[in-house]
Amino acid sequence: MTIRRIVPNVRLESESDLARHRDFYELLGFREVMNQGWITTLASPANPTAQISFFTHDATAPVVPDLSVEVTDVEAVYEQACAAGAEIVLPLRDEEWGVRRFFVRDPRGRVVNVLSHVD
Repeated sequence: MTIRRIVPNVRLESESDLARHRDFYELLGFREVMNQGWITTLASPANPTAQISFFTHDATAPVVPDLSVEVTDVEAVYEQACAAGAEIVLPLRDEEWGVRRFFVRDPRGRVVNVLSHVD
């Protein structure tokens, strides 16, 4: 299993906050690469794995994760997390926008979104 990228997730209060944050981070050179309405992800054109995501809520999960970690084998990480007795916040599932993911709580209580892109 390989970690492909780590993305900070920022919780915002409203969709207007999404637009303001997108506009600000575009000043720093980021460009919008995904917009689902409730989540917007920005990436560096020169280094596409340098990303940041902004959420107003998570439309398919009970909480907004604090961090997203893309891995090459999400099933293996899920099995390891379950075997270790980690708290699974959202069971492993496929999402309509092309990822397979689960949420797990870290020792400090932060929720980590672990995902792989589905080909």
